[in-house]
Amino acid sequence: MELPNNAGLGARRNEDIALDLLKFVASTTGVGRTAAPSTGFSGGAAPKPEEHVTQLLELYGRCLKAVEGKGASA
Repeated sequence: MELPNNAGLGARRNEDIALDLLKFVASTTGVGRTAAPSTGFSGGAAPKPEEHVTQLLELYGRCLKAVEGKGASA
């Protein structure tokens, strides 16, 4: 893989930026986080680890599209 000409100038790849965006969104919204046990009513069964991975991969794809400017416009 070739490096871009401005790689030495602190430029970041879209994938790196999308990963940082994923980390921010996931930590802010709780995507991919297991539900903490609590007393009282529970909304349902805890999601499986495979579902967490699927959620995070879908979110990463959306973040990458947003960084590349290919996201759906509203």
